[in-house]
Amino acid sequence: MTSRVILISPASNPSLRQARFDDGRTPLDESGTARAGAAAWTPRSPARVLTSPSLRCRETAAALGLREGDPLAELAGLHVGRWQGRTLDEVGSAEPEAVAQWLADPASAPHGGESVQQLCSRIGQWLDSEYVADDRTIAVVEPDVVRAVVVQVSQAPPTVFWRIDVAPLTATEISGRAGRWNLRVGRPLGGRDTDG
Repeated sequence: MTSRVILISPASNPSLRQARFDDGRTPLDESGTARAGAAAWTPRSPARVLTSPSLRCRETAAALGLREGDPLAELAGLHVGRWQGRTLDEVGSAEPEAVAQWLADPASAPHGGESVQQLCSRIGQWLDSEYVADDRTIAVVEPDVVRAVVVQVSQAPPTVFWRIDVAPLTATEISGRAGRWNLRVGRPLGGRDTDG
């Protein structure tokens, strides 16, 4: 059987707009909630709903009208250690060499958290587990989780991670059978799901 996973990026919140390393507790603001509500999306067939553990992903799922999703630790965003809660500008001013190293080397974790390479590996392990799921999964996940999925599915080197833009409230779909994933990226949400 083919396994189908639709990854939905969350609506904007203050952390996304400020390029702040989110601590997972920042809610959607009024604008983000309104945009998610306007994009309300109805899957054609029943689906398992999962989310990243962050509040913005759980609130996005609710605003989209998806039944309550199960937050999975495996789908958490990139853990950035001591940088959590700070903006990229703040960290760049205080630790310019560390930020440059982090952006250039996917194995680097100068913040004391998780490297991009470790995130991609974690998401790859989760994808391997999805082969046994003969159903349709909808997962509202952090943009960096979507990036890691694209890296893993396309078998690209982790150095391309920062070259992948993930817009709010877009769907990235993967489907697989016989050990192979196919990828469809960046579909805006809205209306009824008319595909398979």
